[in-house]
Amino acid sequence: MSIATPSGRSHPVWFTSSYSNGAGGECVECALSSEGALVRDSKRAEGAEIAVRGEAWFSFICAVKRNTED
Repeated sequence: MSIATPSGRSHPVWFTSSYSNGAGGECVECALSSEGALVRDSKRAEGAEIAVRGEAWFSFICAVKRNTED
């Protein structure tokens, strides 16, 4: 999976959920790529990353949004 990096950067740009309070709670970080997204544990940034294809990522985001609207 190739990583979409702004300004020719060689590393992915990671972001945390807007629901993360920054107080060390359980959270994941994501980085978008040209084929989908990368996901990792925010507490273990040096740890493993999971690559998720675009269609699966889109389905996941839609499901999360549906559940938060209820």
